[in-house]
Amino acid sequence: MTEPMPSKFKPYTRQTIHLARQWQWMSPDLQEAVQVVSHVLPFRVNAYVLEELIDWDKVPDDPIYRLTFPHRDMLPAAEYEQLRDLVLYKKDDAAVARLVHGIRMRMNPHPAGQMTHNVPRVNDAPLKGLQHKYKETVLFFPSSGQTCHAYCTFCFRWPQFVGMDDMKFDARECSELVAYLKTHPDVTDVLITGGDPMIMNTRSLAEFLEPLLAPELAHIQNIRIGTKSVAYWPQRFVSDKDSDDLLRLFEKVVSSGKNLAIMGHYNHAVELRAPVAQQAVKRIVGTGATLRMQGPLIRHINEDPKSWAELWTTGVRLGAIPYYMFVERDTGPRDYFSLPLARAHQIFQEAYSMVSGLSRTVRGPSMSAFPGKVVIDGVVTINDEKLFALQFLQARNPEWVRRPFFAKYDPDATWLDHLKPAFGRDKFFFEQEGGGAPRAAGGRVIPLVPAGQQRSDTGCSPVLHGGTQPDAA
Repeated sequence: MTEPMPSKFKPYTRQTIHLARQWQWMSPDLQEAVQVVSHVLPFRVNAYVLEELIDWDKVPDDPIYRLTFPHRDMLPAAEYEQLRDLVLYKKDDAAVARLVHGIRMRMNPHPAGQMTHNVPRVNDAPLKGLQHKYKETVLFFPSSGQTCHAYCTFCFRWPQFVGMDDMKFDARECSELVAYLKTHPDVTDVLITGGDPMIMNTRSLAEFLEPLLAPELAHIQNIRIGTKSVAYWPQRFVSDKDSDDLLRLFEKVVSSGKNLAIMGHYNHAVELRAPVAQQAVKRIVGTGATLRMQGPLIRHINEDPKSWAELWTTGVRLGAIPYYMFVERDTGPRDYFSLPLARAHQIFQEAYSMVSGLSRTVRGPSMSAFPGKVVIDGVVTINDEKLFALQFLQARNPEWVRRPFFAKYDPDATWLDHLKPAFGRDKFFFEQEGGGAPRAAGGRVIPLVPAGQQRSDTGCSPVLHGGTQPDAA
């Protein structure tokens, strides 16, 4: 007998997942993996995901199961065995904490310079809860939005959810954001992100959105909200007690003359098949807001081009806009999820060829790397040399945007740092111009230093403007 679709949000964590009826359907090995690996990576799921999105006849290979439940292969075998022994048998909390900390720190917890180069400064102090990597766009992390309806096992912001408070981005109110924006007229876009801002009730969300509508911030043209709720809890826009109030808030933003863009995170076509998920899309776009679809390409989850094509075409039919296919970032259990760039490009190309022009607004596969967003345009042969053709879609230095460059073809490379320049060059142009991060064995690693300390070995020089360093951040 099929259970009715959940209408009330009910989350499950490591401590409570045994209360879900689906827990009994899992083998002892799968249950053990959840209990062990969730000490390292965040774990949270909800009744809608369990009931509607996971096909339990296909577990553990069901894509949404792999997307939300931790697996033993996310850790090296030796680490898993050591952690299992401490968690299940020795039950030594202090030893578990030490081992878990060591594992997390080797997982590159803040990739692409998020802490070291993206945090803006005023009066030589970092602004908590803000990032400013690209000239036009500021990211804002409201503290009440620093959780999600369910956690993705690949999430590049996993440190936000595991108690690593010294690596957390959160702001309790938006006065500093507004003050910062008033002194930066070049900023046109504000992205409210997390976690997931849609975890907040409408009243709390309004407290962060409405100040952005002030006449003094007329230069803010676009307000974006990054959310996975469209897939993990579409009831937020349909049947929650304040869902109608939420839509009225969207309308208020749109009627102010600004563009409201809901950046919907989708990872698989199944997330848009349920009637409530499709209804959520229609209700969002019915307010005048836009819904843009984006998500990373992840091994074990969405390697099938047909799934991407179905996701994009369904979204377009409902009024959404395909936006980005990302390459999975170099953080967390990346060895479990990452795909070679050559394979990523092949999947994107195959999916792209299956859809009409209305879905070809999508861009990818794109890497959000230290110097900027780098898209793989294709695989080409020049002077008998097989190469990746690349370009920046966004960059720390605006002059790099849309500037083509080439890298030697490497069938095993999974990230920008693994690529070598073509034509016998020692460095890519952006490394020569001060945009590269320090090299280390196996690629570049961004050293974790307090946001208040500006590194001198990265080639990023301070850019002073109103007492801040937004372009270097």
